[in-house]
Amino acid sequence: MKGSTLDRLEFRMLISHGAAMSFDRVFSLASIPCARLFRLLSRAVRSPRGLVQVQGLVLVAALTLAPITAQARSIRLLRDADIEHGLSELARPILAAAGLSPKRVRILVVDDSSFNAFVIDHRAIFVNYGLILKAETPEMLQAVLAHEAAHIANGHIGRRIQNMRSASTAAGFGTALGMLAAAAGGGRAGAGVAIGAQSSALRSFLSHTRAEEASADRSAIGFLTAAGINPRGMVELHRIFAGQEVLSRASQDPYMRSHPLSRDRMRAAEAFVASAGEGPATRPEAAYWLARVQGKLSAFTRAPSWTKRRATSEAFTDVKRMRLAVAQHRQHAFSGAQKTMQALLAARPQDAYYHELWGQMLYENRRWGAAVAAYRTAAQLAPNEPLILASLGRAQLAAGDAKAALATMEKARGLDFRNATLLRDMSLAYAQTKQTGMAALVTAERYALSGRLKDAGPHAKRAVAILPKGSPAWRRAEDVLIAFEQDEKRKRK
Repeated sequence: MKGSTLDRLEFRMLISHGAAMSFDRVFSLASIPCARLFRLLSRAVRSPRGLVQVQGLVLVAALTLAPITAQARSIRLLRDADIEHGLSELARPILAAAGLSPKRVRILVVDDSSFNAFVIDHRAIFVNYGLILKAETPEMLQAVLAHEAAHIANGHIGRRIQNMRSASTAAGFGTALGMLAAAAGGGRAGAGVAIGAQSSALRSFLSHTRAEEASADRSAIGFLTAAGINPRGMVELHRIFAGQEVLSRASQDPYMRSHPLSRDRMRAAEAFVASAGEGPATRPEAAYWLARVQGKLSAFTRAPSWTKRRATSEAFTDVKRMRLAVAQHRQHAFSGAQKTMQALLAARPQDAYYHELWGQMLYENRRWGAAVAAYRTAAQLAPNEPLILASLGRAQLAAGDAKAALATMEKARGLDFRNATLLRDMSLAYAQTKQTGMAALVTAERYALSGRLKDAGPHAKRAVAILPKGSPAWRRAEDVLIAFEQDEKRKRK
């Protein structure tokens, strides 16, 4: 992370791009009605090649929507493999009970301190980090995940996508498209402007009917029970919002606004839990993963002094050490952080995420060779984590080995098509290895997908002039160039 508190997790920009997909004929949203493009997306995500198709569609749409969404409110995602792994462990039995694949439904963290969660398609559940930190028990967080999983399993998302097909504004369409972009594909760490959406369009898309909510509650309680998880967390969740209905809309929690609450729902949950009996005790592994997820989030979002005070009461030794090491690192006490991390790694030598955390600390202290070694160990332990690979490539580049860095980065990009920081690093590696056309291309993509088409245009022109005509890379450059030219035409009107 660089600069801000959240940046210290190396939360990276999550801008979608279509590296894996090229088009025989470039098109834009200007020539395709929103409803038709949504049908293309809907078909794509159902097919074996759907992810690749969605990536390509998202590239073109993102380039075209950039001028529109640049002025809209942005939703930021906090991506971290350690945190997402912990959330996946908490969600795994619930998703299985819901008939959903734990490998296909990702749990993504939104950079928002309020208490909220939502789904936008069948591939991801979005949870605000504020909700995660406020969860008092694993069961409470798992009840939220079960409720959102129920919206997917019960087909509520399909109906909302059907409704969105009739959207007549690019802003409304951009909301859903941006969410699809954020949910598609792999990816490990990073935070950034992932979704640009006008708040009114977002609220409309995420709104639930009370019938949907009642259905999701019933299903969620069934999923929790089938997974051997105490459903009392659902009652605790409803109690938090028991008084929200009497508040004005401006004073209500966002979760209340997107998930309308009625006291009937709370009473129904209480009745079910009472009839089911006491229920199972908290699973030790669930308590561990909640502590680890909350520990890492709070260590990077709270003051180091707060982290040190709270870490003394941490029940899990490795989580306690992790929290202390992060606090020491953020206070620029490298020797203390090193000692703490050495003890942590000695106790958990096979934990890829702790090795990556150590690599980050070394990298941020400009110890390039040691950082490469730490990241390489992490990559060996978790070979399919693209942002660990991206971090390894960045360290290799800093250490002066541009050729090895580029090979690592290209592998990372094949696993995660959305990492804009990776594009920046790749442009440097391409330049250092004398591949000027590719350097221009990835620079153009990085600028375009952050809404800076004016800056992207000159780099796209250069890439088109250098790269072999008709090659996949040349087509990617032409996509950006056409988007730039269309944007310039709109400005002149």
